[in-house]
Amino acid sequence: ENALPMMLAEPPQNLIAQSQSGTGKTAAFVLAMLSRVEPSDRYPQCLCLSPTYELALQTGKVIEQMGKFYPELKLAYAVRGNKLERGQKISEQIVIGTPGTVLDWCSKLKFIDPKKIKVFVLDEADVMIATQGHQDQSIRIQRMLPRNCQMLLFSATFEDSVWKFAQKVVPDPNVIKLKREEETLDTIKQYYVLCSSRDEKFQALCNLYGAITIAQAMIFCHTRKTASWLAAELSKEGHQVALLSGEMMVEQRAAVIERFREGKEKVLVTTNVCARGIDVEQVSVVINFDLPVDKDGNPDNETYLHRIGRTGRFGKRGLAVNMVDSKHSMNILNRIQEHFNKKIERLDTDDLDEIEKIAN
Repeated sequence: ENALPMMLAEPPQNLIAQSQSGTGKTAAFVLAMLSRVEPSDRYPQCLCLSPTYELALQTGKVIEQMGKFYPELKLAYAVRGNKLERGQKISEQIVIGTPGTVLDWCSKLKFIDPKKIKVFVLDEADVMIATQGHQDQSIRIQRMLPRNCQMLLFSATFEDSVWKFAQKVVPDPNVIKLKREEETLDTIKQYYVLCSSRDEKFQALCNLYGAITIAQAMIFCHTRKTASWLAAELSKEGHQVALLSGEMMVEQRAAVIERFREGKEKVLVTTNVCARGIDVEQVSVVINFDLPVDKDGNPDNETYLHRIGRTGRFGKRGLAVNMVDSKHSMNILNRIQEHFNKKIERLDTDDLDEIEKIAN
C-alpha cells in the first residue's frame, strides 16, 4: 500500500520491495508503468522482467486489463519462441519478457533501444537468481538503461544473495517490506494426514476428495514420476485431472494452466516447478502429496509458503492438507510448523464427519 505513492512520485524513485504474491504488487507496478508511458510515442518505454514465461503472460494480462483505457497502448512479449524479423524495431510501448530474450532484443537484435526506457521492473527477483544465467542477464540489461530510468525490484524473500543482487540492479533504492508471510497463513487452515505408504496417501486423497469437490485443488508432488502416477490414478477414478510438469513445452504448460483456470479440470497435479505464479482464484484446497524439501532433504519453507499460498488468496479462506508417510516427513512437518509458528492439526481422513467440518 505504501509502495504505490513512492512508485508514482516525481521525480521517479527507485524501489526494492518485499512482497508475497496476492498483495497487489502487480497492479501497483503496472500503474507505475502506465503513469510514465507516452502512448503516442511508438517505441518501448517500459520493460518488465519475469523469471518464467507463465509469469510474463500473467503480468501481461494485468497490463492489458489496466491499460484498456489507452487504446493506442500496445504490449510486446519478449519470450522464447516469439520470433521477429531481424533489424525491425518494435513499436509497442511496454515490453514484458524473460531475461535472456529481453537481453537479445536490447543488444544483439536491437529491437529495443534501451536508452529510451523510463521504467524497469524486475519481478520475483528471488526466483530470478535461482535460475542459471538470469542474474547475469538482468544485470547486463540494467547496465544499458539510462541513468534516470526508474528501477523497481520485487522479491518474496531477501536472503543475502537476493539482497546483493537487488543492490546491483537498483541504485539509491527506497526499501519496503510489504507483507509478512504469517499474515498469508492466517486465512489458511493447515492439516496433516498420517499414512504409511504411497497407496495409503492416495486413499486418503480420495476420501478428502469425496468431501472437497467445492472448487479446485492443486496437488504438489516431489517428482515428475509421482506426479504422473498420481494423475493417472486419479483419472482412473474418474476425476478431471490436469498434469503440469517441468519437461513440458512452454506452450503446453500455458495450455494446461489455461484449462485449469477456466475450470475445465478440477484438479491440477504438479511438481515444484509450478508452485509460483499460478493465480487461480477458485483454488480452495492445496494438497502436499509430498512435503517440500530442498536438495539436501531439509524443509523448504519458502516453497511451502508459496505452495499453500495458492489458496486463501486475497483474504479468502483456504485449506492446506499435508500427507505425512514416514518419521522423516513427520520431522519435516514439525520443522515447518516451528518455522511459521502455526499449528498444523492432525486430520483423520477415515472420519468423513471430520472432513466435512473442515471443508466448511
